[in-house]
Amino acid sequence: MISIIVAIAENNAIGKNNDLLWHIPEDMKRFRQITSGHKIIMGKRTYESLPNRPLKNRTNIVISDIPGDQYEGCVMAYSIEEAMQLCNPDEECFIIGGGMVYRQFLPLADKLYITRVNKSFDADVFFPEIDPETWEETSREEGAGEGLDFTYSFITYLRKK
Repeated sequence: MISIIVAIAENNAIGKNNDLLWHIPEDMKRFRQITSGHKIIMGKRTYESLPNRPLKNRTNIVISDIPGDQYEGCVMAYSIEEAMQLCNPDEECFIIGGGMVYRQFLPLADKLYITRVNKSFDADVFFPEIDPETWEETSREEGAGEGLDFTYSFITYLRKK
């Protein structure tokens, strides 16, 4: 099962200058809980943006378009297809970014774990629209972090059959 996990602003913004647009401790905790013990797939720039890498308690799969690229403690893939082959179809595998990787995996994904930030941000990377004809919302939990000037929702979607 391919799942995407991402935090998205009202205007679908997800990042700027290879960095996150906000810091929501509850979102980071949720990310850790959901992805721990699983394989996670990310692009090279996303991996390079991580403050602590590789992410602990997960198999870090990094996609690079440069043959021979290597990151210590990571499994390398040189195409979307190769990354998919590294995932067991009976286990949940998580796509964690960035923008181009999300766009390429969205048509292949079975489940979306979305943190919807209720504010628009200036950004240079955006997540594609979530089509209600394709995705069914299955759960929603509202949140409001201390010291934040916005609220957010944890939303889970499943691909419609």
